[in-house]
Amino acid sequence: MTPIQECLINKSTKVNPVWLMRQAGRYLPEFREIRRSNPDFIKLCLNHTLAEEITLQPIKRFGFDAAIIFSDILMVPYGIGQTVKFKKNFGPSLGTIDLNKIQSVSEDKFTENLLPVYKLLSNLKNTKDLETRDLIGFVGAPWTLLVYMINKVSPKNGLSQDFFKDKILINEILNLLDRFIKIHIENQIKAGATIIQIFDSWAGLIKEDFDKFLYDPTLSLVNYVKNLGVPVICFPRGITDYVRFTKIVKPSMINIDYNVDPEHLIKSLDIPIQGGLDPKILLSNKENLNNQIRKYLEIFKDHPYVFNLGHGILPETEVDMVYELVETVRDYK
Repeated sequence: MTPIQECLINKSTKVNPVWLMRQAGRYLPEFREIRRSNPDFIKLCLNHTLAEEITLQPIKRFGFDAAIIFSDILMVPYGIGQTVKFKKNFGPSLGTIDLNKIQSVSEDKFTENLLPVYKLLSNLKNTKDLETRDLIGFVGAPWTLLVYMINKVSPKNGLSQDFFKDKILINEILNLLDRFIKIHIENQIKAGATIIQIFDSWAGLIKEDFDKFLYDPTLSLVNYVKNLGVPVICFPRGITDYVRFTKIVKPSMINIDYNVDPEHLIKSLDIPIQGGLDPKILLSNKENLNNQIRKYLEIFKDHPYVFNLGHGILPETEVDMVYELVETVRDYK
């Protein structure tokens, strides 16, 4: 059993597994080298040979306890036929929704569109580098994908004023997403994913209708993953009530963001916890980094805990700081 499975399934507190969200990405010089000659991000995600190399880069460097596939949550909108592009220094840009078009996409066509992602997983599951590690597949939660699909760009500055205007469109997309996210999950598990993580990156934008946008759609996915016999991690970034979320949704493990008070949270949760460290701490100095890491490890020393960040690792992070992070976690007793 892998270290993370020990934590997830056996609720073990004897080990401190560690991996980082976005560990395969822009902070690594070897990734930047590949990216320079592959400017189309979607095409890069669909190049299973390069995606495999990128997925394994942080494992070979740092020996993390899990590999998370190099892909993107927006592969689902892409798979159902919405245009998805990534612009340098801007982020994702999605095309206009043609509801009739995306509703006519078959399950087979969707799977065909994303076949390189599943090929990536099937190739990775047999590599020696992952013999004692987990292989994490992932999806975006329905709310977050809905936000991108209708907003068409990252909602860093909030949602467009008419976001909620077309309620029929919202309901149709949510139904469509539930169906195709589940197909994407099942295909990843069949191909070799040992854990599924659900990223609700913009959950903090939900101000009302929590059942409709947060709890019900995520619970539907969590139950689906569990029925396939695989643990599921939820990361509802930015919500204010992680306790209520976990009681309703019941994931195998909850990933907390860096605005959460871990000491307060641990008193109220009995499921395994992951994450929490502010990625900006990695931009400070080693002494501060060590102190912050030990704070989390000390708080969770008697609770099943996987060390991770409270959001993805930042592109400007120095490699030496990641080495320091891994060493500090490994050395903690």
